[in-house]
Amino acid sequence: MKTDVSQDDILLREVRDGIGWITLNRPKKINALSAELVAAARAQVEAFEKDDAVKVIVITGANGNFSVGYDIAQEVEMGLSRPEDWHAGLTNNVGLSMAVWSSTKPTIGAVDGWCLAGACELAMACDMIIATDRAKFGEPEIRFGSGPVTLLMPFVLGQKKTMELLLTGDTIEAAEAERVGMINRVVALGELEEVVQKLAQKIALTPMVTLRLTKTALTRAYEAMGLRNAVNVNLDLAATLNAAEAPEKAQFVELVRSEGLRKALDYRDKRYGALT
Repeated sequence: MKTDVSQDDILLREVRDGIGWITLNRPKKINALSAELVAAARAQVEAFEKDDAVKVIVITGANGNFSVGYDIAQEVEMGLSRPEDWHAGLTNNVGLSMAVWSSTKPTIGAVDGWCLAGACELAMACDMIIATDRAKFGEPEIRFGSGPVTLLMPFVLGQKKTMELLLTGDTIEAAEAERVGMINRVVALGELEEVVQKLAQKIALTPMVTLRLTKTALTRAYEAMGLRNAVNVNLDLAATLNAAEAPEKAQFVELVRSEGLRKALDYRDKRYGALT
């Protein structure tokens, strides 16, 4: 039974049998994470964290895609140039992923279609990821002079695969993502919602105090390994990286301004050609 359904344009919220669903809802932009959507999603994660009626939080995307990551066109329009300006904006982006990571309630990423860049980081911040067989993961922002904002991948995948993905900008299919340990399970397209809901309900049978303390212990274990420090250090470096000058990046940004994001992405992809 579905209860407590509300819609606020760019974000959908639903509580279903004790499971809180958050849906990124900018389908015309492939659910790109605008500043407004980042703020709304973080607020909703924090609201579900405080809601005693919610035992598990699910994050998904509308209309056949999770998200293509942070809204590049909006970033270009904002005209950020100094490291300190980038740092302020990126801090908000990191804040969303780390709100998910820090939640004391179990979180599940339900992924269909594209799950790229900052959205890939958001999914990796979830405790578990279930994906359809057509889902694709990666952080291709390296190809236009940016880089990961919330550096979680080394802790999820390990050093070798992280190096490969973050230095090439390659994307991987769901089956490969499962093989390397990025996601938990691959399901058929029409089964995603049902499988995630059943998994969440199974988790929710455990007493809330047990869920909270077990997740806290696991979170602290990763933070003892240096996860949070790595995220904070990377945030400082990412601000510098996004402000750094490179001819390829300058060309990409100019194309976004003059001809639109699609032309800029075509330019980016053409540079890699047959190597993609």
